[in-house]
Amino acid sequence: MNRQADDLARALLAIGDATLLVVTGAGISRASGIPTFRGPEPGAVWKTSDVTLATFDYFLRDPVGQWQWYLKRFESVRAAKPNPAHQALVELESWHDTRGGRFRLVTQNIDTLHERAGSKNLIKVHGTSDRVRCASRGCKLGAPTGSLPIAEDDFSAFVAEPIRANLPICPDCQSLLRAHVLFFDEYYLEHSDYRFIEAEALAETARLILFVGTSFSVGVTDLYLQRGHQRGIPMFSIDPAAPGQTSSVLETLSAPAEDLLPVVCRLLNEGPAADERAHF
Repeated sequence: MNRQADDLARALLAIGDATLLVVTGAGISRASGIPTFRGPEPGAVWKTSDVTLATFDYFLRDPVGQWQWYLKRFESVRAAKPNPAHQALVELESWHDTRGGRFRLVTQNIDTLHERAGSKNLIKVHGTSDRVRCASRGCKLGAPTGSLPIAEDDFSAFVAEPIRANLPICPDCQSLLRAHVLFFDEYYLEHSDYRFIEAEALAETARLILFVGTSFSVGVTDLYLQRGHQRGIPMFSIDPAAPGQTSSVLETLSAPAEDLLPVVCRLLNEGPAADERAHF
């Protein structure tokens, strides 16, 4: 793992004050007790649930069933705490900012662990678990710009008796509220909070891309991977489930992010010694 940490530290040092893009997926939150979606572990979400649950079509057909599923997931997310990988990315952001660099973190995760750890330059392209929005597009609390904190809605009656009549409704237009997340049958541009135009632009400006805990199975990661390859910039993927390998496209680091990233940060913060290693 130390050699992998050295390789990544050298690459990070080499980009100077250019844009550093970090892209995280469900794997970074595994150590916090949140199951991945497509990982090899038995508790991976899409091994036990039908993906159609996370569609707007399903919401329209069975909002009760969908909210029961999401509330169960949101409960586990609220109980989780940031792990050393989240904290290391905060440290990495601070380190890169200190040397005048531009740091951007794009996460596919709807949990709030990056924010709670202290990440600042964060784009949540799939939405967030701590907000809801009106299901009626055009309502001021619905797409394309509106939402409200989930804490402002009382789900207690619904939890006690999960029927449609007990679902929280929009305080502005009395339509049903929905999860403030990107459903599988929706597009990144459905809502301004996903900030997809900004995220897309990073594919053209990043000098190095670091993927952490992603399976490369959704659109934004494929975009970054393909564009990064076309531009010939260094790209790394931290994935303990994948064999370590180097290709013309991507260098895979087969170590847990919660172990590897703190080591990388320590190397970077050693200062001149780390700079010297970068020139070997």
